[in-house]
Amino acid sequence: MTETPDQVAALTARYAALRRAAGSKSADPGGVLEAAFTELEGAIDLLRGDGAAARDPRDPGTPADTAERSLLRAVFQDAPAPLFLVARDGTVQRVNRAAGDLIGARPGYATGRPFGAFVDMPSRAALNSQLTAVGRTGRPRRLRCKLIAEGGQVPCELVIGRVGIKGAGEDTSPLVITVLDPPARPQDDRSQDDKAQEKRTAPGPELGAVQAVTRRLDLVTAVARLLLENEGFSESRTLQRCARLIARELTAWVIVDMERRHRVRRLFATGPDDPRLAELTSVVAAVDPPSGSIPVAVHESGHPALIAHAEDADALGATMDGTPLLPLLDATSVLSVPLVDGEVKYGVLTLARRAADGHFKVADLALVQELGEQMALAIRVNRMFRRRSDTVDALHASLVPRRWPDIPGVQVAATYLAATEDQDIGGDFHDVYRTPDGWGLAVGDVCGVGEEAAAVTAAARHAIRVLARRCNDPGEVLTGANEIVLADELALDGGFVTANIAHLTWQDDKLRVVLGSAGHPAAAVLRADGRVLMATGGGLPLGLFADAAPVTQELVLEEDDILFLYTDGVAQARGPGNSYFQDQLVEELAALAGQPPDELVSSMRHAMTRFSGGNLVDDVTMLAVRAGRVGHGSTRDRRAAARDQRPRQHA
Repeated sequence: MTETPDQVAALTARYAALRRAAGSKSADPGGVLEAAFTELEGAIDLLRGDGAAARDPRDPGTPADTAERSLLRAVFQDAPAPLFLVARDGTVQRVNRAAGDLIGARPGYATGRPFGAFVDMPSRAALNSQLTAVGRTGRPRRLRCKLIAEGGQVPCELVIGRVGIKGAGEDTSPLVITVLDPPARPQDDRSQDDKAQEKRTAPGPELGAVQAVTRRLDLVTAVARLLLENEGFSESRTLQRCARLIARELTAWVIVDMERRHRVRRLFATGPDDPRLAELTSVVAAVDPPSGSIPVAVHESGHPALIAHAEDADALGATMDGTPLLPLLDATSVLSVPLVDGEVKYGVLTLARRAADGHFKVADLALVQELGEQMALAIRVNRMFRRRSDTVDALHASLVPRRWPDIPGVQVAATYLAATEDQDIGGDFHDVYRTPDGWGLAVGDVCGVGEEAAAVTAAARHAIRVLARRCNDPGEVLTGANEIVLADELALDGGFVTANIAHLTWQDDKLRVVLGSAGHPAAAVLRADGRVLMATGGGLPLGLFADAAPVTQELVLEEDDILFLYTDGVAQARGPGNSYFQDQLVEELAALAGQPPDELVSSMRHAMTRFSGGNLVDDVTMLAVRAGRVGHGSTRDRRAAARDQRPRQHA
């Protein structure tokens, strides 16, 4: 035998390609069968040793006359039939004008590309076999297939022959491919008047260009609207909606891959609006793009890729069983752009178009790049929002005690309402903690909103808690907190922190309360008989002056009395006629005498919501403490005293 390893390897590869083509639903069975017979003949030649026939060297002779060469070039270029001059490996060397018109590109565009890139995917395996057979035997071959043109597929018949060139061996002689039976323009039997009328009413080139630009602008606007809506701030759902819109408008498969833990992972895939393709869509969505594929290369480089005529079957990777995705999708044109906002690479947007729908152009690349930039900006904004939301939750959680200490004979309940007019991070806080010989309560607020305001509030809250663990005097605690805020320059520029704190101790079956106020709304005491007393309040906020002195006041809570602490949000809540909830605070509290603290704060919350119509200008925090009897609890509700004294945040 005279076959070489290269010849056997090439035959094996072509055999595998034919096997895949035979399994394609859109393949021409006759063409695949003919190619298989051709390969069988080639294998027989190899076994006989005919594949290594001796060369017949020729005298190179003298160079052809220049005029004769020019004449031959002119004949080739102006031939009425489409002609492709290709090398033995299938690479296009020259294309005449008719062939360029047929594929919808300048003749020079095809030069250097595999001729198979211009043939529909199911026919490529048969084409490669026929090219090899013609190169080996020199006998012409025919193949019916579809060429990929600008507007879709063109059914035709290819005649493949070998060109004999003086001085060139048979194994180096190029091949010529002639396209027969290209679709001719249908005969027009209309009258001259009808043709003239159509010419007058048909859109001219300028109008057609305007329509194309308008359609692209409409697509950009529609995608922008989807991104701005961003229902539920779901990044995945929004990207999927955009992908479906792009697939429908650009008639293409659309694949979205995102970076996850330094790897490009498949997020979503969608195709043409055809229920029969649903299973195929699932197959594509189930596999991640492998290293070396177009999506991964685009993500790593940050540069877009446009392959109008794709020849690499593995350009998009393969299914789990190793089947290349590109022929599986019957796609012959690929466009891929990075999802990058200028700094961060989020992923890749890849489009694959079937041969019947034409190939992508530079204008398509510009459009998809614009869409990719919009999607990347939306991803950045969405992730910033999510990070900010997480920060809000974390900061707010830091301002709320995770567990309250058990205060004998005392029930405690609290509630929090976020402002509706400005949903930035609020500055309210409340706390319940131990002191050297009792327990402490704190309610406070900061002037301002946002992360900086919340950080100041958190610092003030923790300063009060730490100082109160060593000191029973609320006045001294607030003075020390003021020094800490000023010394560390924690206060906002022009801002301040207000707070009310209380020190609780049991004395002779009565709950002694020492209040300290630093510019905060005065606390209220609801007696068991329905009377409401307002505390003195006053003092200067923390973070303004070094010599700011808080105001202190001592009072006593008897059995079933309630101490009610709240923030500015309660006082500033506005209702009809620009009235303030503060004006009816005493009346609302008096009507709730005798209720447990958790029911009281819940009722006050609903009362505020009704009063303001649900529109709160500031965050609202309310803290209620009811005195019972030490060791026994309230005579009205003894069971409530045994409840777990964990924070109760009422919705």
